[in-house]
Amino acid sequence: MAGNEGINQSYYTLTTSFPDSKKFGLLSQLRRAMISVASNIAEGSSSTSPKDQPRFYQIAYGSLMEVLSQVLIADELGFIENNKVEEIREPLSQISFKLNAL
Repeated sequence: MAGNEGINQSYYTLTTSFPDSKKFGLLSQLRRAMISVASNIAEGSSSTSPKDQPRFYQIAYGSLMEVLSQVLIADELGFIENNKVEEIREPLSQISFKLNAL
């Protein structure tokens, strides 16, 4: 899934606006979930077992939904701007469709 590098960078840039008091809570969890998406896609694509590949993609999908949930929570708490949420939702949707296709 080429292009994920830019998406991950965008999310890291987005999270820099989080208040310092949230850096070890929601911010940390959001960043871990973003890394989990990319890591599980990579691990699934390199797996030689037909049973393992779908499992890694399912984990990546779950982490992707976790990212979406945390972005929406951050938005509700006022940590990010509404226009940024809309910018994020489209790439998340595209990745979601691609993972489901796998």
